[in-house]
Order: sequence, then C-alpha cells, then structure tokens
Amino acid sequence: MRQFNAAPLELKKQFKESFQTHPFEAGWASEAIFFIMVEDVSGSNSQLLAEVEISHDGFNWAYEGSVVGPIYEKGLNFIKVSCFGNWLRLNCKIEGDNPGFKLLVQLALKE
Repeated sequence: MRQFNAAPLELKKQFKESFQTHPFEAGWASEAIFFIMVEDVSGSNSQLLAEVEISHDGFNWAYEGSVVGPIYEKGLNFIKVSCFGNWLRLNCKIEGDNPGFKLLVQLALKE
C-alpha cells in the first residue's frame, strides 16, 4: 500500500499581500500536489500567482519552476510537483487594488 499524507499549510486565512506558505518536509514522497482553495476574493483587479519553491534545508529557497495563476476568482486550483528534494512551500504573489484572498492551502504527498 502506498503512503499518503495531507498537510494543511494555511487554513482559511485572509491574505492582503504576498506571502510564503509554511514550509513542509516532504523528502520521503515521490509526488506532491498543492491544492489552493480560494474561498473569497475582494478588491479590484485582484490576482494571485503561486510559485513552487524547494529547499535542501528549509531555510534557503529556490524557484522550482511550477506555477499556477494568475488566479482571479473563487474555486479550486492545483500544482503538481515531482523531483523536489526535501522541503516544499509556495511563494504567493498578490496584486491588485486593495486585494484580498481567503485561502485554504493543502499539500498532498504520496509515495
């Protein structure tokens, strides 16, 4: 049987500016999917861009190349990742006029 772990990184939080999710140690897994549930969007011309970052130590980060967005509206979005080393997180860029995003971000890992 395959191993599976679902890790909530951000739980129904309101974001008004760019941020990075909590990092997660995932070196045991061979595949990962970030799920980004947008529950609400406020402001004008609001957009969210989420980029995957990887790390060997959980402190120093590099852009992995996978991205989702720009996201403009409510709904479920995802990014699939493989060959990521040990640590994962999302670098989320928020832009717009008085932007706001209520998000639930979850990382699903599988071996």
